Amino acid sequence: MAHTRLILQALSPGQRLSRVRAAITQAEHLHARAPGSVRLLAVSKRQSADAIRELAALGQRDFGENYVQEAVAKQAELADLALCWHFIGRIQGNKTREIAAHFDWVHSLERVKHAQRLSAQRSDDRPALNLCLQINLEGEQSKGGLAPEQVAATAAAVAVLPRLRLRGLMTIPATHLDAAQQLAVFTRLHELQRELVRGGLNLDTLSMGMSADMEIAIVAGATMVRIGTALFGPRP
Repeated sequence: MAHTRLILQALSPGQRLSRVRAAITQAEHLHARAPGSVRLLAVSKRQSADAIRELAALGQRDFGENYVQEAVAKQAELADLALCWHFIGRIQGNKTREIAAHFDWVHSLERVKHAQRLSAQRSDDRPALNLCLQINLEGEQSKGGLAPEQVAATAAAVAVLPRLRLRGLMTIPATHLDAAQQLAVFTRLHELQRELVRGGLNLDTLSMGMSADMEIAIVAGATMVRIGTALFGPRP
């Protein structure tokens, strides 16, 4: 781990971005995924606006933030750039108005009441807010997300709300899992998505996979991978 940290610190932002893009392209090829079918989301929490600007200058457009106030401050600094902002942190009820106003995607929805607030607070002059339901497949008490048996009813309730667009599902596997266990979690999420599609929902997004398990997620069908450390290096 320490050796990896030193390697990342020695690379420029452009080199790190090229490495990640190449790894995604290689995984798509090796695992019979269509070229360009996996979208790169740069997780920029705790990173500076200048660090985001560096990656944006290299063509990266999607950035993920966990904390609303931190994200809004960066967005103000970077208002001259055409970026796509994703909220990936735990939703607090008193933050839904700001999330609705400042983000293009939300990956961590787990309550219908939060969706209802986002729907009511989203401006009519903005595109629909893209949503993913966060699924807690392993029942971890320390982690947010819906239990699998809650997914169908929640998805049905969210899908009909105005000014929102339910796009898919998101999960974060436990950190102690080995590769086979990670693959099982990601595969289960993909099957949950298929069940919802068979039930009539038009879903196209599986937000899963981070720096350490990106390739496994792509094998299982990820359409968006959330990458932080491999792009920015160790967090400040």
